[in-house]
Amino acid sequence: MPDNSKTFMALLLGAAAGAVLGILLAPDSGKNTREKIKKWKDDMEDELSSLYDEGKEKVNEIKSKVKERTDRNESGSVSSN
Repeated sequence: MPDNSKTFMALLLGAAAGAVLGILLAPDSGKNTREKIKKWKDDMEDELSSLYDEGKEKVNEIKSKVKERTDRNESGSVSSN
């Protein structure tokens, strides 16, 4: 994983851990705490789903570019023979 990805993942995990600890240590009723945790979990699922979709899109873009260049190189080498 590139350094930027590692840094981003560490930041994301740190923020998640901080949010969970903040919710659990806050003086609130059990019901409210459970509701907050559920909302946070739902928000994180949405965020991770979006990140996954963006990553998948990027991979497909790169894959298309590589295939395009490969096809172009193959057709160029065939015509020069």
